[in-house]
Amino acid sequence: MSEPLTPLDDLLGLLDLEQIEQDIFRGTTAGQVLVPRVFGGQVAAQALVAAGRTVPADRPAHSLHSYFLRPGDPDVPIVYTVDRIRDGRSFTTRRVVAVQHGQPIFHLSASFQTQEEGLEHQEPMPPAPDPLTLPTPAELLSRHAGRLGGQEVVDRILEARGAVDLRYADAPPFASVGEPREPTSQVWFRTNGKLADDPLLHICLATYVSDMTLLDSVLLAHGRGGWAVGDVVGASLDHAMWFHRPFRADEWLLYDQESPTAQGGRGLARGRIFTADGRLAVSVIQEGVVRVPRG
Repeated sequence: MSEPLTPLDDLLGLLDLEQIEQDIFRGTTAGQVLVPRVFGGQVAAQALVAAGRTVPADRPAHSLHSYFLRPGDPDVPIVYTVDRIRDGRSFTTRRVVAVQHGQPIFHLSASFQTQEEGLEHQEPMPPAPDPLTLPTPAELLSRHAGRLGGQEVVDRILEARGAVDLRYADAPPFASVGEPREPTSQVWFRTNGKLADDPLLHICLATYVSDMTLLDSVLLAHGRGGWAVGDVVGASLDHAMWFHRPFRADEWLLYDQESPTAQGGRGLARGRIFTADGRLAVSVIQEGVVRVPRG
């Protein structure tokens, strides 16, 4: 008798795209718990999978730049078309368009590079508590079930995020409503289960997680609880990542996040992802719509 599928198995299934023609792939979707659209991190991760499937395995991704154009429909598949922009001696460039209902919902450009030796330095890893001393997702969300709409909502959030063990180093926005503070936040994360050694898989899973909490820092500056409690509405506009050093998404990673500015119904956030031993693995920048509902 086969073992039941885990949430991580389900997520890996989402990232295992079906190839329907040369450079054309199809991905299934998973609905969001709190908003009626596909989670942006899923679309970005699937698009990067599509790009990576057309690149030699010895050229890992080193950057991506993307725009969210329309909300994704969680009830239909997404088709990803890859354009082979350039295949150079050291760098490979791909452009991916995600389409639903005949319209583009997401654009991604990604660059891949052969591994090379060169100059090296990095920012130091900031202080952070041991992830094993922090509340688990179930513990943290259950403490704030009243603010989130009850235990049933908590259970749905835990089910939707079950593939990832994500632990806040300090109070998240929904736990500090009405208490403005410095626009910085930290979370530790890793997948809830071991992964294969494929470097592209680990990069795509980090891409998936990177969209979960990055705009939290925008909310913290204003004491807003966010989409989880309904005192703001928002969505990702663009998302950029640079992959500096190898890492594993099934080992603890520190996501250090800050927001330098918010204006015009938009908020900007920056993030750095460090391995547990202090290596700067990824840099992230995202701008999103952050609007206060009228009335």
